[in-house]
Amino acid sequence: MSGRAVEVSVVLPAYNEEATIENTVETTLSTLGSFLPAGAFEVIVAEDGCDDRTPDIADRMAAEDDRVRHFHSDERLGRGGALNRAFEAADGETLVYFDTDLATDMRHLEELVESVRTGGYEFATGSRWMPGDEADRPAKRDVASRGFNGLTRTFLGSGLRDHQCGFKAFDRAALFDVLADVEDEHWFWDTEVLVRAQRRGYDVKEFAVDWTPKGDSKVDIVRDVFGMGSQILRCWWEFSVQPRITRRVSIVAGLLLTVIAIALTTLYLPVEEVLARMRAADPTLVGVAAVVYALSWPLRGRRYKDILEELDYTETTGFLTGAIFISQTGNLVFPARLGDGVRAYVVKARRSIPYPTGFASLAVERVFDLLTITVLAGAVLIGLALTGVTSIAGLQSTVLGPGPAEGGVGSSGQTAVYVAGGVGLAAILAVAVIVASARSDRNFVRGAVSRLSSDSYAEYVAGVVERFTGDVQTVAGDRGAFATVGASSLAIWTLDVATALLVLAAFDVSLPVVTMVAVGFFAVSVGNLAKVLPLSPGGIGLYEGAFTVLVAGLTPIGWSVALGAAILDHAVKNVVTLIGGVGSMLVLNVSLTEAVEQSKRVEAEAAEPTDD
Repeated sequence: MSGRAVEVSVVLPAYNEEATIENTVETTLSTLGSFLPAGAFEVIVAEDGCDDRTPDIADRMAAEDDRVRHFHSDERLGRGGALNRAFEAADGETLVYFDTDLATDMRHLEELVESVRTGGYEFATGSRWMPGDEADRPAKRDVASRGFNGLTRTFLGSGLRDHQCGFKAFDRAALFDVLADVEDEHWFWDTEVLVRAQRRGYDVKEFAVDWTPKGDSKVDIVRDVFGMGSQILRCWWEFSVQPRITRRVSIVAGLLLTVIAIALTTLYLPVEEVLARMRAADPTLVGVAAVVYALSWPLRGRRYKDILEELDYTETTGFLTGAIFISQTGNLVFPARLGDGVRAYVVKARRSIPYPTGFASLAVERVFDLLTITVLAGAVLIGLALTGVTSIAGLQSTVLGPGPAEGGVGSSGQTAVYVAGGVGLAAILAVAVIVASARSDRNFVRGAVSRLSSDSYAEYVAGVVERFTGDVQTVAGDRGAFATVGASSLAIWTLDVATALLVLAAFDVSLPVVTMVAVGFFAVSVGNLAKVLPLSPGGIGLYEGAFTVLVAGLTPIGWSVALGAAILDHAVKNVVTLIGGVGSMLVLNVSLTEAVEQSKRVEAEAAEPTDD
C-alpha cells in the first residue's frame, strides 16, 4: 500500500461475521471503484477478537487483493477501540466506516465519501431520522433510538437527529483532533465523536439514507442503552458542570454545606440535650482517647516511610509523621481536601523528594486506607449477620433493639442484617480481587467485570478499578512491604476505632462489649468513608452524620448520646491533628498557606497537556 496514493480508507469493524464478511468486502470494493480512481482506496477489516472463521476469511482476502488489509485482535476492543486502531494504521486522508451487515443502502456511499473528500465537510453521517429516509425498524429499536437521540440532543446540545447510524466519514486530521478527548471505546464512540466535533466547530453533514436492519443486532438493548445513557451523563457532567467547579466554588460550596448541616442540626435535634450529654462525659476517658489517637500518628509516619522505600526514597519516621500532620491540618482548614497535595510539597521542599513520587506515595496510602476501612466494615457486617443466624433474639435485643411488640424493628431488622452481611462479604471479595490483581500479572479485575457486562460503562468502571489496583501494585511487588503496609494500615484504623469507643464509653452507655466493639468498628469505618467526599473541611458533618445514624440505628443508644459521642470523637481527633500540625509547621518551618498554593500550582501544571 505504501507505493500507492491512497485517498480513502474504509474500515469495516467485524465481530463474528463469517457469513457476510466476504460479500461485504467485495461489495465495498466494487462500489468504491465505481466513483474513485483505481488505487485511490483501501478496505480494512478491523476484526475484533472473533471466535469464528472471520479472521481466516479476512486473511485470505488480504492475500488475494492488495486493496484489502486485515487487522486482528486477540481480545475484544469494543467497536470504538477497533476503529481507533484501524484508523491509526489507515493510509487515507478520508476515513470511512460502516456496519458490515450493509444495513445502509450502498448507493449512499459516494455521497458519504465525497462529502468529506471534496465537499468541504470534516464529518459526515447517514441519518435514519431525517425526512426522506426509508428505515424499517423493529419497535424496540425504534423506541430506544428515538429516546437515546433525544437525550443526546437535550443534554449534550447536539444538532443532529441520528448519532448511532453506522455509516460515517471523517477528515483524518479533524477526526484525530477530536479523538484526543474521546473516552468511550464501545457503542457510544460514534455519539461522542460527533458531539465533540460540533463543540469544536467542525462542519458536520447529516443526510438521509435508506436503512434496513439485517439479522440480529449485537447491541443489547437493555445493557448497552443503559451504558450509553451513563455516558451521556458523563459527557454532560464534563461539558456543563465540571468547568464550573473551580477551587473557589468548591470552597464556598463546602463551607455552605457545613453551615446548612449545622443549621439543620439545631432545628431537628435537641442541641441542648446533646451539649448536656457532652458536658457529662467522663473527662478521664476522653483524655485516654486522645492519647490512644496520638499513638496512631507514629504508625502513620512509619507506614509512609515503608511506602517511600518501595519508591526508592528513604526518610526518617519523625520527619514523615510531621509531613502527614501538616497535610492533615491542611485538610482541616481547607475544604475539597486541598491539604492532600501539601504533603508532596513538604517532602519536596524539605527533602527534595520529587513531586511525582510525593503524589504517587499519597495515592498508595489513600488506597490502603480505603481497602482497610472497607475490609473492617465488611467484616463487621458479616459478623452481625452470623450473629443473627445463631441468635436472632440476642441480636435484636443487643443490636437491633426491642422487637415489634416493644416498638423495635422485628423481622425487617433481621432481613436488613442479612443483607448487610451479604454486602460486607461482597466488599471483602472485591478487595480480595483487587489485591490479587496487584499481586499477579493476571488482570482479575477486568476479567470479573467483563463476565458481568461488556458495555462501555463497565469498561469505564474497570479502568477506574485498574488504576486503583495499579496504586496498590506500587508496593505489592515486595511481599514483605505489602504485608507491612497492610498491617500498619490495620493498626492505624484499629486505634482510630479504639479512640471512638473510649469516647463512647465516656458517655456511660450500657452495651455489651462485643456489640459496642462491632458497632463501633462499623460506624467509624463508614464515617471515615463519608469523609472521602471533599465537601467540607476535614469532613466535618459527614463523619458525625454517618456515625450518629449507625450508632443510634443499630443500638438502643439515643440520638443525643450518639451525636454527642460523634462530635466529641471527631473533635478529639481534630484537636490532636491541629496540635501535631502546628508543632510540625514550627519545627519544619512550613507555611500552610504557601504549601497549599504551591501544591495547587504543581497539580495544575501536571494536568496540562505536554507537547511531545
